[in-house]
Amino acid sequence: MKWILYDIGGVLEIVDDHSWPQVLEKSWSVRLGLSVQELRARLDAAGLPDTTLQTGVADEYWRKFGAALEVDDVEVAALRAQLWDAYCGQANVELLAHARSLRGRAGLAILSNSGDGAREEEERRFRFSSIFDPICYSHEQGVAKPDAGAYLTALKRMGASAEDVLFIDDNEAPMRGAEDCGIRAVLHRDNATTIAAIERFLAS
Repeated sequence: MKWILYDIGGVLEIVDDHSWPQVLEKSWSVRLGLSVQELRARLDAAGLPDTTLQTGVADEYWRKFGAALEVDDVEVAALRAQLWDAYCGQANVELLAHARSLRGRAGLAILSNSGDGAREEEERRFRFSSIFDPICYSHEQGVAKPDAGAYLTALKRMGASAEDVLFIDDNEAPMRGAEDCGIRAVLHRDNATTIAAIERFLAS
């Protein structure tokens, strides 16, 4: 069986992962009356846990976040919700519809660099589990793209050989990482081109 392996941010979700953190940072600095430099300095000194490679640390992260910025639990909850809205963006409806249409023709899976809590937030918004299995998040696997371990773990979970997988990502480094593992890869730029590449792969 052939597999299509999708990234999330910038592919299944319409969001610019290169810009939203800076936009959010500026919004928070205005909201809290801090300069961006002071906001960064406080958070850098807070000892926040790395949420991208481990689970069960989100509550500690936000507790330390609130203490560092001297805000109460209500404000932390509001800032946390604002982060997830920015992180998740909007569903790429066209590409998700195409993925649904592939059921029975290919296995469908996700490999995404992520933060602790991403599975719950994205499932609530987009119901990815109704289309994709497995969903491989870096914070759950303990390894992130473009590390070879991320792809090898995904292959193991899919029960697939590298040559039977097409990987789709909107960044070149993860795409090259996949190719280094023997996985064919497509750099996502627009839906029409990506869908055409998927169809060619499945017809080959």
